[in-house]
Amino acid sequence: MREHQFSATLPEQWGEGIVSYEEGTALDLEVRVESVHEGILVSGTVEAEYKGVCGRCLKDIAQPVEVEFQELFAYPGEEETDFEVQDDHVDLETLVREAAVLALPFQPVCQPDCPGLDPNTGERLTESTRVEDDAPIDPRWSALRQIADQGSAAESRGPENTEES
Repeated sequence: MREHQFSATLPEQWGEGIVSYEEGTALDLEVRVESVHEGILVSGTVEAEYKGVCGRCLKDIAQPVEVEFQELFAYPGEEETDFEVQDDHVDLETLVREAAVLALPFQPVCQPDCPGLDPNTGERLTESTRVEDDAPIDPRWSALRQIADQGSAAESRGPENTEES
């Protein structure tokens, strides 16, 4: 069993969504390599930072991510496996790439309660300081609105008949 810690720089972009690991991103890896009967068991963690835009407000974001991985690199033989030992070496690139890209969020947000963009103006709601406009009321509900307005007007006048028993 051997343990290794090293850094690697991405030669190209990993990921195709609204967030990805950019070319030149540093990956910090901690890897444990163990010899087992079937082959070489590789386990470890990779730390990196993804960049992109918030899925709600389109603000630029950059977040760190830490991913654990584990895979058996089998010795060449009769059975086909996804990962094989080649000339007493294991190639970690595919394994690390799959683990890191699958850890990217599907709907990344700049903050958990990001309100997004205003559907009418397109402005970021987090930056808007203006007073909220009332939503337009469907004309089919206008009769209920009139009843509600009459009820609030009656309450503001106060009780008209205060009879005590």
